[in-house]
Order: sequence, then C-alpha cells, then structure tokens
Amino acid sequence: PNYCSECLRHYIIILVALRCVIRHGGKIINGEKAPENSMKYMASVQNKKGRHVCGGFLITEDYVVTAAHCNEAIPTHVVLGNHNLKKGNHEKIDIEKKIKHESYRDVEHGNDIMLLKLSTKAQLGSNIQIIQLPHADMNLEENEVCQVAGWGSTGNLISPDELRVVDVSVINPQSCKEQWSPWLHLPDNAICAGGYGTKKGFCQGDSGGPLVCKGIAVGIVSFNKNFKCKYPDVPNVYMDISKYREWIDKILRTARHFN
Repeated sequence: PNYCSECLRHYIIILVALRCVIRHGGKIINGEKAPENSMKYMASVQNKKGRHVCGGFLITEDYVVTAAHCNEAIPTHVVLGNHNLKKGNHEKIDIEKKIKHESYRDVEHGNDIMLLKLSTKAQLGSNIQIIQLPHADMNLEENEVCQVAGWGSTGNLISPDELRVVDVSVINPQSCKEQWSPWLHLPDNAICAGGYGTKKGFCQGDSGGPLVCKGIAVGIVSFNKNFKCKYPDVPNVYMDISKYREWIDKILRTARHFN
C-alpha cells in the first residue's frame, strides 16, 4: 500500500508539472493588423458575457471548427463578419451543439478539435465566407510559410479588438518532436509551425484559430510551452486537420441527412 501511494503521489506531481509546462495557445506575437476584406472565415468564439474566449473558422454555413479545449470556457455563440469586434456590422449566432472529438482528454494527448453547430446558417457574402479544408493525404513542406490570425493578446496581456495576423514557417515533424521531448511526447496528428528559433507565433488567448497555408485551413491552434511568447524555446503546436477529415465529413454527412 505504501508503495502504491508513493507511485500515485509521484504520478500526480508529474501531471501537475506537465500542466504547468503546457499552455493553451493563442496570442499573435509580432504580427500586424489583418488587411481589410481578408480572412472572412474567421470566427470569434464568445461566452455568455460577450467575451472573446477562442478563435474558430467557418467551414460550412452552419459549422465552425475550433479547439476542443475551448469548451472549458463555456462558449455560447460566435461572431462572424468583422475584423473589429467593437465596431461595424457583424453577425452573432448562437451555438446549438458542441461536438468534441470523442478521444479528446486534454491538449497534451492530442485530438484537440471541436465542431460548433450553429443555430442558424451564416449569411455568406462580402464579409463572411467559408474556408477550404485539406485533403486527407495532404503533405506540408518544411519551411512552408503559412499564416495564423486571432484576436488574442499581442504580448502585453491586452486583447486587441482588431484581428491580427502573422507569418509562421512549418517545422520538420521529427525536429519538433525532439525539441518537445524533454517535456512530453508530442501527440499524434500534430503540426508544428512558428515559435522555436523565431519571434513569431501564437501564445495564450486565441486557441482554436486556423493555421492557413495557401488559402487552406491545415491546422488548429492547440498549445505552446509556458508563457514564453516572444522567445519560445519549442515550436507552437497545432492539430493537423487532414488527419480529421474523415471525422469531420462524417459529422457533416449525418447533419445533412437529418436536415
């Protein structure tokens, strides 16, 4: 019994240490204001107080993709159609249903993806558009330049009202695993981009937003290490959407069948 108790105590200490190392992703570091009339697929995922809690992106008229861990913030609605959350016209739509990946446990174990079924269809037009998802056999090239955007803090703990974007480069998967290996085994179906060796990437505040390469949403902002935003020593981690195409398509097919 004493041996088992001691094992459990050490296991709990390790779990707590890991949770201190890993932080949900998000704020855009060394980025700039997103150009007007760009990224029309971006969604601000908000709680009942109207506070922005996560990013997301529109993939059909009534489905938004975000990170599974964003459910911890109890989101109630999304805002579409405007880069500035405080000004201009935008469309607010309630979340009818939240569909987390059935294998999701926590960010360090991967499967950090969630679909938000909207209560009504978004009005696609000049300000709101959907974004294409990758094929299941997608292969990203090392050093390919992509973009990540969001309304998360810019480094001074103050969240901007205007959407910001930054270029990040895709990092070799094996190199990423090696950089993370002292702290955790990188989850399956992960993409690494930005962070390590650069001053560009995401940090806390805009989890769930897309990593966009050549106009396609290839990844979902998941986590980074500690709060090292300006000078991270490991890569930023995203979920690889191509590995979840079958899961996403099945949900969308089922929804169409019942409509």
